[in-house]
Parts: sequence; structure tokens; C-alpha cells
Amino acid sequence: MKMKSFEDSIKALEKIIEELEQGDLPLDVALKKFEEGVKLIKACNQKLDEAEQKIELILKDEEGVKTVPFEEKE
Repeated sequence: MKMKSFEDSIKALEKIIEELEQGDLPLDVALKKFEEGVKLIKACNQKLDEAEQKIELILKDEEGVKTVPFEEKE
């Protein structure tokens, strides 16, 4: 099975959430959708972890890795 891009995984996850929130799915279908959603979340988290590691490598200097906490603008 080909891995989806991060963006495709997020879109698929949003669709699953919408379907589950409607509440009109049969239980067995809802459970399958939930399971698919959990797999998508794990895949997205893995891709985010990989991206974070790449960023840390890019920021690496002679003294080691410089990590700067992300701060949202208020």
C-alpha cells in the first residue's frame, strides 16, 4: 500500500471525522472508520516527527543542535 502524503492523510482524517460526527453510520462501519482514523493519526505523527528531525539536522551547528521552541503570535 502506498503511503499518502501528509496533506492527503489530513484530508482523509477530516472526512472520517465528519462522517463519524454525523452519527448515522452502522456500528461496524463506524468502528472501521475509527480504526482507519487512528492509523492516519499515527502516520501523520510519524511524518511530523520525521520533519522535526530533518529541521534539527538543518539547524545543527558546531556546538550541537539548536532547538528553538515554536511560539505562536498572539
